[in-house]
Amino acid sequence: MTLYRDTGVVLRVQKLGEADRIITMITRRYGKLRAVAKGVRRTSSRFGARLEPFCHVDVQCYTGRTLDVITQVETIDAFAPRIVDDYQRYTAGCAVLETAERLSAEEGEPVLRLYMLVAGALRALSAGERDPSLVLDAFLMRAMAYAGWAPAVFECARCGKPGPHHAFNVPAGGAVCDDCRPPGSASPARDTFVLMDALMHGVWERADESAPAARREASGLVAAHLQWHLERQLRSLPLVERRSQ
Repeated sequence: MTLYRDTGVVLRVQKLGEADRIITMITRRYGKLRAVAKGVRRTSSRFGARLEPFCHVDVQCYTGRTLDVITQVETIDAFAPRIVDDYQRYTAGCAVLETAERLSAEEGEPVLRLYMLVAGALRALSAGERDPSLVLDAFLMRAMAYAGWAPAVFECARCGKPGPHHAFNVPAGGAVCDDCRPPGSASPARDTFVLMDALMHGVWERADESAPAARREASGLVAAHLQWHLERQLRSLPLVERRSQ
Protein backbone atom coordinates (compact mmCIF):
# COMPACT_ATOMS: atom_id res chain seq x y z
CA MET A 1 0.00 0.00 0.00
CA THR A 2 1.39 3.41 -1.05
CA LEU A 3 0.20 6.48 0.85
CA TYR A 4 0.36 9.97 -0.61
CA ARG A 5 -1.06 13.44 0.13
CA ASP A 6 -2.19 16.25 -2.10
CA THR A 7 -4.38 19.35 -2.09
CA GLY A 8 -7.29 19.60 -4.46
CA VAL A 9 -10.72 20.97 -5.33
CA VAL A 10 -13.66 18.58 -5.51
CA LEU A 11 -15.17 18.73 -9.01
CA ARG A 12 -17.81 15.99 -8.90
CA VAL A 13 -19.16 13.19 -6.71
CA GLN A 14 -20.84 9.93 -7.78
CA LYS A 15 -22.62 7.31 -5.70
CA LEU A 16 -20.92 3.93 -5.38
CA GLY A 17 -22.73 1.06 -3.72
CA GLU A 18 -24.80 1.76 -0.63
CA ALA A 19 -22.51 4.06 1.32
CA ASP A 20 -19.48 5.03 -0.79
CA ARG A 21 -18.78 7.75 -3.32
CA ILE A 22 -16.33 8.29 -6.14
CA ILE A 23 -14.77 11.73 -5.71
CA THR A 24 -13.32 13.51 -8.74
CA MET A 25 -10.81 16.23 -7.83
CA ILE A 26 -8.32 18.47 -9.56
CA THR A 27 -5.16 18.40 -7.47
CA ARG A 28 -1.93 20.33 -7.23
CA ARG A 29 0.52 17.48 -7.92
CA TYR A 30 -1.44 14.75 -9.67
CA GLY A 31 -3.92 16.65 -11.83
CA LYS A 32 -7.34 15.03 -12.12
CA LEU A 33 -7.78 12.34 -9.50
CA ARG A 34 -10.66 9.90 -8.98
CA ALA A 35 -10.73 8.17 -5.61
CA VAL A 36 -13.22 6.28 -3.45
CA ALA A 37 -14.45 7.72 -0.16
CA LYS A 38 -15.70 4.70 1.78
CA GLY A 39 -18.75 5.09 4.01
CA VAL A 40 -18.99 8.78 3.19
CA ARG A 41 -22.78 8.67 2.72
CA ARG A 42 -23.38 7.37 6.24
CA THR A 43 -24.42 9.92 8.86
CA SER A 44 -21.53 8.74 11.03
CA SER A 45 -18.94 9.56 8.35
CA ARG A 46 -16.02 11.63 9.64
CA PHE A 47 -15.52 13.65 6.47
CA GLY A 48 -18.69 13.45 4.37
CA ALA A 49 -19.33 17.20 4.28
CA ARG A 50 -15.70 17.90 3.33
CA LEU A 51 -15.97 15.95 0.09
CA GLU A 52 -18.62 17.95 -1.74
CA PRO A 53 -18.24 20.00 -4.95
CA PHE A 54 -16.47 23.36 -4.43
CA CYS A 55 -14.56 22.09 -1.37
CA HIS A 56 -10.82 22.87 -1.30
CA VAL A 57 -9.19 20.11 0.73
CA ASP A 58 -6.01 18.36 1.76
CA VAL A 59 -6.44 14.63 1.18
CA GLN A 60 -4.50 11.49 2.02
CA CYS A 61 -5.02 8.46 -0.22
CA TYR A 62 -3.59 5.03 -0.77
CA THR A 63 -3.30 3.40 -4.18
CA GLY A 64 -5.82 0.71 -4.98
CA ARG A 65 -6.17 -1.80 -7.80
CA THR A 66 -8.60 0.29 -9.85
CA LEU A 67 -9.34 3.44 -7.85
CA ASP A 68 -7.36 5.01 -5.04
CA VAL A 69 -9.00 5.23 -1.60
CA ILE A 70 -9.29 8.39 0.49
CA THR A 71 -8.26 7.85 4.11
CA GLN A 72 -8.06 11.38 5.50
CA VAL A 73 -9.47 14.80 4.58
CA GLU A 74 -8.79 18.26 6.01
CA THR A 75 -10.58 21.42 4.85
CA ILE A 76 -8.41 24.20 3.43
CA ASP A 77 -11.15 26.54 2.18
CA ALA A 78 -14.88 26.04 2.71
CA PHE A 79 -16.07 27.68 -0.52
CA ALA A 80 -19.28 25.67 -0.85
CA PRO A 81 -21.55 27.37 1.77
CA ARG A 82 -20.99 30.84 0.28
CA ILE A 83 -21.47 29.63 -3.31
CA VAL A 84 -24.45 27.26 -3.15
CA ASP A 85 -26.65 29.80 -1.32
CA ASP A 86 -26.62 32.17 -4.32
CA TYR A 87 -27.99 30.93 -7.66
CA GLN A 88 -25.79 33.15 -9.82
CA ARG A 89 -22.62 32.17 -7.97
CA TYR A 90 -23.67 28.52 -7.92
CA THR A 91 -24.27 28.25 -11.66
CA ALA A 92 -21.05 30.11 -12.44
CA GLY A 93 -19.19 27.79 -10.06
CA CYS A 94 -20.69 24.70 -11.71
CA ALA A 95 -19.40 25.96 -15.07
CA VAL A 96 -15.94 26.42 -13.56
CA LEU A 97 -15.90 22.85 -12.22
CA GLU A 98 -17.21 21.31 -15.44
CA THR A 99 -14.67 23.20 -17.56
CA ALA A 100 -11.83 22.13 -15.28
CA GLU A 101 -12.87 18.49 -15.54
CA ARG A 102 -13.03 18.68 -19.35
CA LEU A 103 -9.63 20.37 -19.66
CA SER A 104 -7.87 17.94 -17.29
CA ALA A 105 -8.84 14.86 -19.27
CA GLU A 106 -5.88 12.59 -18.42
CA GLU A 107 -5.80 11.31 -14.85
CA GLY A 108 -2.45 11.72 -13.14
CA GLU A 109 -1.20 14.42 -15.53
CA PRO A 110 -0.04 17.51 -13.58
CA VAL A 111 -2.16 20.61 -14.28
CA LEU A 112 -0.86 23.02 -11.65
CA ARG A 113 -1.87 26.20 -13.48
CA LEU A 114 -5.41 24.94 -14.06
CA TYR A 115 -5.70 23.89 -10.41
CA MET A 116 -4.66 27.38 -9.33
CA LEU A 117 -7.15 28.97 -11.76
CA VAL A 118 -9.98 26.86 -10.32
CA ALA A 119 -9.09 27.66 -6.71
CA GLY A 120 -8.78 31.36 -7.55
CA ALA A 121 -12.14 31.47 -9.35
CA LEU A 122 -13.95 29.71 -6.50
CA ARG A 123 -12.30 32.03 -3.98
CA ALA A 124 -13.53 35.06 -5.95
CA LEU A 125 -17.05 33.63 -6.28
CA SER A 126 -17.11 32.84 -2.56
CA ALA A 127 -16.03 36.38 -1.65
CA GLY A 128 -18.96 37.83 -3.62
CA GLU A 129 -17.18 41.10 -4.37
CA ARG A 130 -17.49 40.87 -8.18
CA ASP A 131 -20.12 39.98 -10.73
CA PRO A 132 -20.03 36.16 -10.92
CA SER A 133 -20.35 36.38 -14.72
CA LEU A 134 -17.12 38.36 -14.90
CA VAL A 135 -15.37 35.88 -12.63
CA LEU A 136 -16.56 32.99 -14.80
CA ASP A 137 -15.56 34.63 -18.08
CA ALA A 138 -12.14 35.56 -16.68
CA PHE A 139 -11.65 31.93 -15.66
CA LEU A 140 -12.75 30.66 -19.08
CA MET A 141 -10.43 33.06 -20.92
CA ARG A 142 -7.44 32.03 -18.81
CA ALA A 143 -8.36 28.34 -18.96
CA MET A 144 -8.43 28.57 -22.75
CA ALA A 145 -5.01 30.23 -22.67
CA TYR A 146 -3.79 27.33 -20.52
CA ALA A 147 -5.12 24.89 -23.14
CA GLY A 148 -3.60 26.88 -26.02
CA TRP A 149 -6.96 28.14 -27.29
CA ALA A 150 -6.83 31.80 -26.24
CA PRO A 151 -8.86 33.91 -28.69
CA ALA A 152 -7.10 36.74 -30.47
CA VAL A 153 -8.44 40.08 -29.22
CA PHE A 154 -6.35 42.98 -30.49
CA GLU A 155 -4.60 41.33 -33.44
CA CYS A 156 -5.94 39.42 -36.40
CA ALA A 157 -6.10 35.69 -35.64
CA ARG A 158 -5.17 34.85 -39.23
CA CYS A 159 -2.55 37.34 -40.38
CA GLY A 160 -1.50 38.96 -37.09
CA LYS A 161 -2.32 42.50 -38.23
CA PRO A 162 -2.56 44.83 -35.21
CA GLY A 163 -6.04 46.01 -34.30
CA PRO A 164 -8.43 47.00 -33.02
CA HIS A 165 -10.57 45.08 -35.50
CA HIS A 166 -14.33 44.98 -35.98
CA ALA A 167 -15.07 41.27 -36.42
CA PHE A 168 -14.79 38.06 -34.41
CA ASN A 169 -14.87 34.56 -35.87
CA VAL A 170 -14.69 31.52 -33.60
CA PRO A 171 -13.32 28.95 -36.12
CA ALA A 172 -10.73 31.52 -37.27
CA GLY A 173 -9.46 31.96 -33.70
CA GLY A 174 -10.89 35.28 -32.56
CA ALA A 175 -10.66 38.83 -33.89
CA VAL A 176 -10.12 39.13 -37.64
CA CYS A 177 -9.25 42.07 -39.87
CA ASP A 178 -11.38 43.18 -42.82
CA ASP A 179 -9.14 41.33 -45.29
CA CYS A 180 -9.34 38.01 -43.42
CA ARG A 181 -12.94 38.24 -42.22
CA PRO A 182 -14.84 35.02 -43.10
CA PRO A 183 -18.55 35.15 -43.94
CA GLY A 184 -20.79 34.95 -40.91
CA SER A 185 -18.37 36.63 -38.52
CA ALA A 186 -19.77 38.50 -35.52
CA SER A 187 -19.29 42.26 -35.22
CA PRO A 188 -18.71 42.99 -31.51
CA ALA A 189 -18.45 46.51 -30.12
CA ARG A 190 -14.98 47.81 -29.31
CA ASP A 191 -15.90 47.83 -25.60
CA THR A 192 -16.44 44.06 -25.83
CA PHE A 193 -12.89 43.50 -27.06
CA VAL A 194 -11.58 45.80 -24.30
CA LEU A 195 -13.47 43.79 -21.69
CA MET A 196 -12.20 40.45 -23.01
CA ASP A 197 -8.63 41.71 -22.87
CA ALA A 198 -9.17 42.97 -19.31
CA LEU A 199 -10.54 39.60 -18.21
CA MET A 200 -7.62 37.76 -19.79
CA HIS A 201 -5.03 39.90 -18.01
CA GLY A 202 -6.85 40.49 -14.72
CA VAL A 203 -7.40 44.25 -15.13
CA TRP A 204 -10.37 44.26 -12.80
CA GLU A 205 -10.74 48.05 -12.57
CA ARG A 206 -11.53 48.11 -16.29
CA ALA A 207 -13.69 44.96 -16.14
CA ASP A 208 -15.78 46.25 -13.23
CA GLU A 209 -16.50 49.48 -15.14
CA SER A 210 -17.72 47.67 -18.26
CA ALA A 211 -21.28 48.18 -19.52
CA PRO A 212 -23.91 45.40 -19.29
CA ALA A 213 -24.09 45.18 -23.09
CA ALA A 214 -20.34 44.53 -23.33
CA ARG A 215 -20.56 41.87 -20.62
CA ARG A 216 -23.37 40.03 -22.39
CA GLU A 217 -21.60 40.13 -25.73
CA ALA A 218 -18.26 39.04 -24.26
CA SER A 219 -19.93 36.15 -22.40
CA GLY A 220 -21.47 34.89 -25.63
CA LEU A 221 -18.17 35.04 -27.54
CA VAL A 222 -16.19 33.38 -24.75
CA ALA A 223 -18.72 30.55 -24.38
CA ALA A 224 -18.86 29.99 -28.15
CA HIS A 225 -15.08 29.93 -28.45
CA LEU A 226 -14.66 27.46 -25.57
CA GLN A 227 -17.34 25.05 -26.74
CA TRP A 228 -16.09 25.09 -30.33
CA HIS A 229 -12.69 23.91 -29.12
CA LEU A 230 -14.17 21.37 -26.71
CA GLU A 231 -16.31 20.08 -29.60
CA ARG A 232 -19.29 19.73 -27.30
CA GLN A 233 -21.54 21.93 -25.21
CA LEU A 234 -21.01 22.41 -21.50
CA ARG A 235 -24.18 21.34 -19.71
CA SER A 236 -23.80 24.01 -17.04
CA LEU A 237 -23.31 27.08 -19.28
CA PRO A 238 -26.94 27.48 -20.41
CA LEU A 239 -27.96 27.57 -16.74
CA VAL A 240 -25.62 30.42 -15.79
CA GLU A 241 -27.56 33.49 -14.78
CA ARG A 242 -26.10 36.56 -16.47
CA ARG A 243 -26.86 39.82 -14.79
CA SER A 244 -24.90 42.84 -13.66
CA GLN A 245 -24.56 43.47 -9.95
